[in-house]
Amino acid sequence: MSDDRLHVVHVTGESGFSGGEVQVFLLMEGLRRRGLGGLLVCPPGGRAAQEAQARGFEVATVAMRNDLSLAAARRIASLLRARAPSLVHCHTGRANWLGGFAARGAGVPALTTRRMDRRVKRGWRTRYLYGRLLRRAVAISPAVARHLEEAGVPRDRIRTIPSAVDPGALTPSAGRDALRARLGLAPEVRCALVAARLVGRKGVDVLLAAWARRRTPGDAQLWIAGDGRERRALEAAAERLAPAGGVRFLGERRDVPDLLEACDVFVLPSRREGLGVAALEAMARARPVVASAVGGLAETVVDGETGLLVPPEDPAALAAALDRLLGDPTLARRFGESGARRVSEHFGADRMVAAYVDLYREILAEVDAGGRGDA
Repeated sequence: MSDDRLHVVHVTGESGFSGGEVQVFLLMEGLRRRGLGGLLVCPPGGRAAQEAQARGFEVATVAMRNDLSLAAARRIASLLRARAPSLVHCHTGRANWLGGFAARGAGVPALTTRRMDRRVKRGWRTRYLYGRLLRRAVAISPAVARHLEEAGVPRDRIRTIPSAVDPGALTPSAGRDALRARLGLAPEVRCALVAARLVGRKGVDVLLAAWARRRTPGDAQLWIAGDGRERRALEAAAERLAPAGGVRFLGERRDVPDLLEACDVFVLPSRREGLGVAALEAMARARPVVASAVGGLAETVVDGETGLLVPPEDPAALAAALDRLLGDPTLARRFGESGARRVSEHFGADRMVAAYVDLYREILAEVDAGGRGDA
């Protein structure tokens, strides 16, 4: 089947911009390099719409107030009838329902990518969504795939395609010494970095408790890049747990490659994680990773090879791992180099895009053959 049939409409229900949206644009950019255009359907006024326009993608905004908004589903279905795409690719839970209903109404096959490491509830909603509205569910890690299987999604409807990174997009703006000077970090001070939304599932509160337990707290700084509803509570916790300083809240940043170049260790203490793209980005920049052994993150980071894995909710273990890597630059360098090789071999953007193109072809061939029942 030739690629000229692969005209894909991507649907996301998020107004914000986090790891999932990064992956959507990485996929769309890769498809465009193959000569395959794409339309992004997303809520109005959000960063996803702004990014799509800035990157030269077609974008259609649709208000998506809830999962069962008939007005939104009708609007998306109207867009699909006008565009006549070959596929609809849904990227969030809300998009699954609205995009799925719209695709069914317009007679277009649909699929989804699931990125969340949490249990999928059994029941009629799951059976209807994955059995009637969507032809495939892509899991970004084996851990996410297991959740789908445990919910009763047929195994032959599940595919595992890991999220990816583009190392070329992570090039810093200057050299390490210049960046550390610009960011106010003395040459002798070590630095641990976390880049994440400041929400409970990212475990930054556990990281702050661990930072207060370190054996030599004055020899390093902890940089926290990101924003979210937990920020004020986390800032208060930092004042209480580390009153002498050493913890810097950097807010939402668009210079993460510079921060990665300046830091010595990347840390991701998540309670749940579908894969951990932030860890992949750090590994691509040859930074060792300290992470919780949860979900896909436990499959991304190889313990004792590309970093150190610790149990979630365990400040003592997290502190010990940070002490080990911050105190041993040779070990940190070896882990970082191994991580860069792992990303290059398994998590490249081209590999991910090729896997999706193969899946798109598979679905279209199935439609041509009249298979897979209602979906």
